[in-house]
Amino acid sequence: MNVPLSSSKARLVLYFGSLILAAPLSFFSLRNAWAEHVAASQALPGLEVAARLEPGNARNWYLLGHYWQYNLDQRDAARAIVSYQKALALDPRSSPAWLDLGESYESVGELQSARDAFVRARDAYPISAEVAWRYGNFLLRQGELSAAFREIRQSLTAEPGRAPEAVTLCWRAAPEINAILDEALPASREVYLSALNVLVGQRETDASLAVWERLVSLQPKLQLGDAAAFLDALLAKRQIVEARKVWTQALALSGTSRPDDSADSLIWDGEFETDVNVGFAWRFTPARGAQISFDDQVKHSGNRALRVHFDGTQNASFYNVCQFVAVAPGSSYRFSAWMRTEALTTDRGIFFQAATPESPAAIAGMTPELRGTEQWSPVTLPLTVGKDIHLLQICLVRMPSQKLDNKIAGTVWVDSVSLTRETPSSPAGRPARRAAPGKKDQP
Repeated sequence: MNVPLSSSKARLVLYFGSLILAAPLSFFSLRNAWAEHVAASQALPGLEVAARLEPGNARNWYLLGHYWQYNLDQRDAARAIVSYQKALALDPRSSPAWLDLGESYESVGELQSARDAFVRARDAYPISAEVAWRYGNFLLRQGELSAAFREIRQSLTAEPGRAPEAVTLCWRAAPEINAILDEALPASREVYLSALNVLVGQRETDASLAVWERLVSLQPKLQLGDAAAFLDALLAKRQIVEARKVWTQALALSGTSRPDDSADSLIWDGEFETDVNVGFAWRFTPARGAQISFDDQVKHSGNRALRVHFDGTQNASFYNVCQFVAVAPGSSYRFSAWMRTEALTTDRGIFFQAATPESPAAIAGMTPELRGTEQWSPVTLPLTVGKDIHLLQICLVRMPSQKLDNKIAGTVWVDSVSLTRETPSSPAGRPARRAAPGKKDQP
């Protein structure tokens, strides 16, 4: 229907009528906008103004409760509880408000009210990882381990990234690894690796072994690096048998095959064909004044040799190429390697050393030092380990010189390293020797 507005009076009436109708709407819109603005500041005056302007807005009361609960300078649990109660009266399905209310009740010792609030949060959002996590933590603080573990397990199932914190909390509350594995941790690669890292960091190797067994049972795809810290922890605690087992399993799960070198040698990758740098493989660490690399041009056998170049800037103390080897106590072995040098300076040369970390770090034997320039030559060393020795550490070594001209320069190549066990019919007790330069007979 069209209303004629031919007269000025009619137009004025319509104009002022529109203003009267729009004024309340504008007022409420402006009030809402201002309440949101002052609440966004997260400061107490603004939060209180927002609650006064919009007392029917549950979020304003929730934010005010959050302030009283968490502000370090003005923490007031009683005021937080009142604010959360007002928020929940307006929005009883708010799981965050129930959770915060529960923790506020707990902070003032009202544990039954806290429990009721956590249960209400779970009822409001039963599949929430956050609700399960915080309720589980409450139960853990009350010593209700089985119930706590169930909630934590539900949370981790939805959000596996919480696993490191979960393992830390559960282990602190009850260091019983089988109960934690059975009840708190879902069976997953990510969760088990997190648990392994936490327990290794705390040097709990027995508990770590239990986690590792569960992980292996899943037959997951792993990287060798996933087991590196665990292997180091086992070696540090001299759990050699366990370390060997973990090493074998880690190789299988990572799809890493043993290099095609001597089948009876205990040295892993004596031809330096792989880049593995963990466990019972070669360990390469950076060295000042030396560059460690591989050379596919200068080699004794296989595809490449180890190359160490000293740049002449350091009186190097070099222990940067090593390998741990598990051995049988009271047994005899024969170590051998092929080495080549070029313009290697100073009075202190390069050699292999076998140490026994268990004894502690006693020297079981050393090959002769090489200096100057020599073609490929074999070096050998007979070794007999003590009845309490289960581990050798084989290292390429250069000791610091005491001379004035002590900054080593030059290059050494190493290849075809092996450690074999002597049989009763094998020659034993032979002194370390170095073959004549250029001789190619394999030891």
